Amino acid sequence: MSTTPPTLPLYDLHSHSTASDGTLSPTELVQRAQAQGVDVLALTDHDTTDGIPEARRAAAAAGLRLVAGVEVSVTWNGATVHIVGLGVDVDNAALQAGLAELRRFRAWRGEEMARRLDKAGIPGALAGAQAFSQGEILSRTHFARFLVAEGHAKNMQKVFGKFLTQNRPGHVPGQWAALEDAVAWIRAAGGQAVIAHPARYRLSATRLRALIEAFKACGGEALEVVSGSHSAGDVQGMAQYARRYGLLASQGSDYHGPEQSWLELGRLPPLPADCIPVWVDWTATSASRAQKAEAGAEIDT
Repeated sequence: MSTTPPTLPLYDLHSHSTASDGTLSPTELVQRAQAQGVDVLALTDHDTTDGIPEARRAAAAAGLRLVAGVEVSVTWNGATVHIVGLGVDVDNAALQAGLAELRRFRAWRGEEMARRLDKAGIPGALAGAQAFSQGEILSRTHFARFLVAEGHAKNMQKVFGKFLTQNRPGHVPGQWAALEDAVAWIRAAGGQAVIAHPARYRLSATRLRALIEAFKACGGEALEVVSGSHSAGDVQGMAQYARRYGLLASQGSDYHGPEQSWLELGRLPPLPADCIPVWVDWTATSASRAQKAEAGAEIDT
């Protein structure tokens, strides 16, 4: 007599709401995730945890597990990379102090981007971008939406290359957190640090290995193997790096909303079978992980 194997929980551990540059409120995001069959959702807004309380209430109502997360902006060897924190204590003082500093830089950068666009003949960019922002975070995505709405580019894919990348009129170089600081904030908050969408950075193999080695040396634990922006080949390549460096593997759609999405919530290919998932040790509570981090002990993985 054959039996049907149990259905495994569906994890989507990278998503954004209107608290940063997503287009759905935390409640709408959770509801959409539940409708798409997601069992465990991480809200990982850029440099803020402001959306977590609302998302938690919505998750409780929807019967979905909400993982408190954040995506921290980092400057490493002249490149901008993102480090996701999963299972963070949003009340942790060290984490919130670090994120507040990043938001201050974001505010200044937004003003400077607007000045540069005005000089290039595009007035009103700051107010225009702010009209697309529903939270404290002001990002390049908000400027991009303004530029598309004003007819300066056909779509979101075109607008970045035309206005917001290096050597373009609205580009302002990022001055983000140091890698070791970002990982330390996440660990102090009891979370796990994950390199987000590593294949997107266009780093050479040598530089990517150097990033992973530096990340692991300062306490990083996982690599986002499956991402909405990763091809099938990228997934296999990142899985090899995770195995080679003894890192856990994470997965996430990097969902920003129906208008701008790498991938629909939950529509993720499976992690390669020989990867150890980042959630393997999630029987430990955030509090116990934070206590271990505070004591300087290694966190079990």
